[in-house]
Amino acid sequence: MAFFSCLSYNPRILPPNWIHPPPLSIPKSSKFISFTSTRHYEAPTSLSTPNLSFLPSNFTHKELLDTLCLQDDEIAVIRLFDWASKQANFTPTLSIYEEILRKLGQVGSFDSMRHILNDMKRSGCEVVEGTFFIFIESYTTNGLYDEAIGVLGMMEEEFGLKPRTHAYNFLLNVLVDGNKLKLVEAVHTLMSSRGVKRDVSTFNILIKALCKAHQIRPAILMMEEMTTYGLVPDEKTYTTIMQGHIEEGNLGGALRVRDQMIAAQCPSSNISVNVVIHGLCKEGRIEEALGFVQEMASEGFRPDQFTFNSVVNGLCKAGHVKHALEVLDLMLEEGFDPDIFTYNTLISGLCKSGKVEDAIEVLKQMLYSDCSPNTVTYNTIISTLCKENQVEEAAELARVLSSDIKRATDIVQTMTSNGCEPDVVTYGTLIQGLCKAGRTDVAGRLLRTIQMKGMVLAPQAYNPVIQALFRRKRTKEAMRLFREMEEKSEPPDAVSYRIVFRGLCSGGGPIGEAVDFVVEMTEKGFLPEFSSFCMLAEGLCALSREENLTKLVEMIMKKAIFSDNEVAMIMGFLKIRKFQDALAILGNVLDSRNAKKGYW
Repeated sequence: MAFFSCLSYNPRILPPNWIHPPPLSIPKSSKFISFTSTRHYEAPTSLSTPNLSFLPSNFTHKELLDTLCLQDDEIAVIRLFDWASKQANFTPTLSIYEEILRKLGQVGSFDSMRHILNDMKRSGCEVVEGTFFIFIESYTTNGLYDEAIGVLGMMEEEFGLKPRTHAYNFLLNVLVDGNKLKLVEAVHTLMSSRGVKRDVSTFNILIKALCKAHQIRPAILMMEEMTTYGLVPDEKTYTTIMQGHIEEGNLGGALRVRDQMIAAQCPSSNISVNVVIHGLCKEGRIEEALGFVQEMASEGFRPDQFTFNSVVNGLCKAGHVKHALEVLDLMLEEGFDPDIFTYNTLISGLCKSGKVEDAIEVLKQMLYSDCSPNTVTYNTIISTLCKENQVEEAAELARVLSSDIKRATDIVQTMTSNGCEPDVVTYGTLIQGLCKAGRTDVAGRLLRTIQMKGMVLAPQAYNPVIQALFRRKRTKEAMRLFREMEEKSEPPDAVSYRIVFRGLCSGGGPIGEAVDFVVEMTEKGFLPEFSSFCMLAEGLCALSREENLTKLVEMIMKKAIFSDNEVAMIMGFLKIRKFQDALAILGNVLDSRNAKKGYW
């Protein structure tokens, strides 16, 4: 516990008997989905079928259920069920049917799910409320929220099951989680019109919806309204509003709600305590957070995974990365397994402190602990290497990713061996770092390698290379790469056009090419940067091509929708050949409308 001693308060924040139970595991909801075939669907023979040799003809329901769990495609599930149905003395149970629905849902087979449901009805198998929850979650997982709401009607109209409070709560909750707050209001209205009673869970879900919509005051009023229905707010009610306050940056409001909770003698658990700890750490009040841990520990609170992560995050935000590492050691000593959030927080904190080597050591410890890094982990380290101008490391990394040498850095070796393929962000960071370090050719080769991998690149990957080529007066290569980006990647952005136009206007090519390009970019809705346009204007005037300049200015004003007054002033100055005055007004408008963003 040495990490507490460096802070200016009692070092014995965590008592010696700080025992850590296993982390609270929140069960993940099943990802059901779908309908697409019939029960007797004839699949192409070339597709794989389930291996039925593991099932004897006198299989038990558990054996069939276990085999169903191993299937990963619709056809295999349907064929297995057809085969089982033909066996003597087999009668499918509710658990068998629901597992089939789940499996079909996982592959989006809504038609097949509906056929299975009808088969349940025909066979006399009892269809319960929970069966329809599979449909609701399946639809919402696929973004089909209207269809999910329609399941309630299907329950009642086709199966005679009137949706009760629990069914409405289930639907409301998935709608809130999907951030479909208008639909939440509609379903709640439907619930009231059908005379379905609201319970504490209903109110908690509605309060969560209000907090998501940043409507904290209405959420509090709804909590107060609960008593008129003979309901008492529970811990979840209070903590939801506390979290809402914290998300709004109002820790004081969250603490006042906690005081109300205590005054109401509402039983509390780790959940409400952790909300306060998280809020204090988020506000940077790490000493108070640790003091609160001590206070709660004396009352029987036992920190869990969430507690540790909040403390680690708070220490890193406060710049106490060394002490955050000691918390990591403490977690391991107490038998707690740090998760991806813990490690990524530490790695980010170390990188921000310029301790990239220590970050790599944490990465190694992460792997030793069987916690798989993700692209965020690697991107954080790679980005730091580039920002610190560690050119050789960046170049080495680029060569490794290009697979043109056998030797590789530990980072990339570990990254690829763990099945974590570098993504577009990783490559984009490397390309920018290499260009910044003057390694344009290496960056170009890396760009080609990424294309060969079939990745669709964003302009952020192309822009630094195009810019670097223009700087080296390699105009033809730069323009060729720009045209390639138009054809093979995401469309060029405002920065792309600005880089090319600036490069052409800075002596990178014939003036006619710059004129044509400003016409092209303006027609596509991108306004030229004034400093570059001013260089072009000077060149046109020097070549006595004032008429071309006037046409360009007129085109820009039309596309940019200048006011009548601005147009009149600019055109007036152009007619009397006061080009500098006309450009000054044009420049003020362009600069006010162009985002100041680029790589220069």
